[in-house]
Amino acid sequence: MKKTLFAVLAACTLLSAESYQVNTLSAKQLGMGHTGSGIKLGSESMHFNPGGLGFLDKKLDISAGATFIMPEVEFHGNQGKAVNDKMGTPIYVYMASRLTDWLSVGWSFTTPYGNSADYGKNWEGADRLQDISLSVYALQPTAAFKVRNDISIGVGPAIYFGSFEQSKALVRPGALGGYRGLAAGLNQLGQAYSNPQYVGYAATVDGIIDKYEDKSAVSATFSGDADVAIAANVGILYDLIPNKVALGVGYRSEAKMKVAKGKAKVNYTTGAKEDIAALNQIITAANAAANLGVPNVIIPDLEKDAFKAELPLPANLNTGISFRPSEKLLLAFDWQMVFWGAYKELNLAFDKLGQQVSPKKYHNTDAYRFGAQYTVIDQLDVRLGLYYDETPVDDDYLTPESPSTNKLGTTIGFSFRPISNLSIDASFLYSNGSGSLGRDATSDSNPDKNDGLNGHYEVQAWVPSVGVSFSF
Repeated sequence: MKKTLFAVLAACTLLSAESYQVNTLSAKQLGMGHTGSGIKLGSESMHFNPGGLGFLDKKLDISAGATFIMPEVEFHGNQGKAVNDKMGTPIYVYMASRLTDWLSVGWSFTTPYGNSADYGKNWEGADRLQDISLSVYALQPTAAFKVRNDISIGVGPAIYFGSFEQSKALVRPGALGGYRGLAAGLNQLGQAYSNPQYVGYAATVDGIIDKYEDKSAVSATFSGDADVAIAANVGILYDLIPNKVALGVGYRSEAKMKVAKGKAKVNYTTGAKEDIAALNQIITAANAAANLGVPNVIIPDLEKDAFKAELPLPANLNTGISFRPSEKLLLAFDWQMVFWGAYKELNLAFDKLGQQVSPKKYHNTDAYRFGAQYTVIDQLDVRLGLYYDETPVDDDYLTPESPSTNKLGTTIGFSFRPISNLSIDASFLYSNGSGSLGRDATSDSNPDKNDGLNGHYEVQAWVPSVGVSFSF
């Protein structure tokens, strides 16, 4: 039991793999497959490519909105199906101003990383994850310099801060089943010594095991606030053929999110604390009588411990091109490289329990994004998009915290302008990682993982987004 507990603690992750990078930070651009590195986006360029901010032609440009990520993650395992459908709600606010013909400045507030998941308290992978809630916020002041009429360079720091809370079972459903042998041994002792007390002990042990066959007896909730982390965000936009073809490159550097003093809380199911105490008393008595060598159920006092952890927010390289074949039609293509290779392992340093290391061994990934926008009338733009996003997680390292699959996404959207300086924006994304794109999770062949949780993950999501933009 103690060895199993250490494995559970080592798997505790502040973030949930690929899912923690958010690519839904513009209701307009989500409709175009979230392209934007090679487009003049005004204040929203601060996220996609800060170089584009230099082409801002307004005294003030404001954009704000929210996305509603509604996932359906299904795990099909030995005990049936478990589903995570907890909604996440990333938000964004961009504000920028042109100060001179060659200088524009702005700031943004976004949630570029985050995750929400809830598989329930009693599924077969409860010792890996029950639920998680994480938000990483970013403040980004940005300045863009128009060094020529056709070239702009932008730069700004991304200042990250956030918090997390995650729960998992310390004694998952069925985990006490290993004590069936103790009950059988107690029955044998009762018969050998004609002692009904041992028979009573055996019945008590069986009763406790049965009680927690389908529910977690003990869980732990880990939480903490992350220290401030800073990354660099730079970009350049080249208006190759003015108002026809533009090329852009943006780069956001890696940052390390550190939790200096994480805390844990132990949660017992009703009656479980007393049941485990009774079981341990019986184990002690049985070992004293017959030297059975049965280990006690050990639940460490995590509430008197603390831990440190560190996890990377990966670097991103975004390259894009936009093309206007006509005044009304805009086409865009983005290639995004995410440097997930920085996530080699998760290291938790407990003050009393010691250091626990969980290998991850991610690899860098590519995402390919296509988008189109058509101006139907002066007041209405419609958009379509398509993207393909690779997973950084190998089968042997697939876990409930990272049910990552290769994903194909399709998007639609529109902007309606009831007056010239106000835009109401909406879009919808459907992302599919199920069917032929689903993943089989293997662990028994992987000595780094070997948690026994083998099964098949299917992932899909419905993502509406709404926003409003104002400029003058």
